[in-house]
Amino acid sequence: MNLAQTINEKAKQYQDYTANNLSELVKIKSLSAKEGTVVKKLREMMAEAGFDEIKIDGLGNIIGRLGSGKKIIAIDGHIDTVDVGNIQNWTFDPFGGEINNGFVHGRGSTDQKGGVASAITAARILKEIGLPKDVTLYVTGTVIEEDCDGLCWKYIIEEDKIIPDCVVVTEPTNLNIYRGHRGRMEIEVSFYGRSAHGSAPERGINAIYMASKAALEIEKLNERLAFDEFLGKGSVAISEFVSGSPSLCAVADFAKIHLDRRLTWGENKDLAVKQVEEIVKNMNAKVEVLNYK
Repeated sequence: MNLAQTINEKAKQYQDYTANNLSELVKIKSLSAKEGTVVKKLREMMAEAGFDEIKIDGLGNIIGRLGSGKKIIAIDGHIDTVDVGNIQNWTFDPFGGEINNGFVHGRGSTDQKGGVASAITAARILKEIGLPKDVTLYVTGTVIEEDCDGLCWKYIIEEDKIIPDCVVVTEPTNLNIYRGHRGRMEIEVSFYGRSAHGSAPERGINAIYMASKAALEIEKLNERLAFDEFLGKGSVAISEFVSGSPSLCAVADFAKIHLDRRLTWGENKDLAVKQVEEIVKNMNAKVEVLNYK
């Protein structure tokens, strides 16, 4: 039996082990910046799997190490999830961790706790069959990815001083190997109006109407964004709409929309900003790119 066959047989042997671990992770609600409980559970799982070292860094990432070779490989999965949204849209308990017909059901099962559970199994297998002496393997359960993707690995590289030669990111890809992905920007657009009594709205300038008109144009913008054969199409989506008014019987004098912008090949920050600025050029509005430090 060659190495690949040995690993495959071990993976089948640990199929239930992996599923049960994932089920336990899914049962723990872990929104961004609230991952502490799931980190404790992962520490237990990593210890059981036989990691040589387990640590929780200053940001809250949990990092398990196997081996001590010069070639550094990391398998990463973020352990925070988005919230459940409208619970009425769910046909099962999002935190039930139900295992049914070979699938683990629940919030985060694919994005991305499944990757972490699989990586722990991979490390256990490598511990049993022997990791090459020139390799160090890290399994990272990273935090705050949903809100600030990239910040977790910025911390690992700059503060933990872990600089891998290769990183396998376990984002769901339908089991395909992807060699890249689109870039991401967060853009906020604020709209400034003038309040007036709700009985005489013509005396004011309604910021909600401004933002609504811009929102409809941004929907159209999404349809004409660039396409790349390798990375796919650029996209823009409004993920939040907030407004402010002195009173519920007054014209709103403030509104804000939050844009999730995905950049494909050939697009960049300046282009994305200009596209939005063009839409709001005749409005009292400000376009800002968010920057997390």
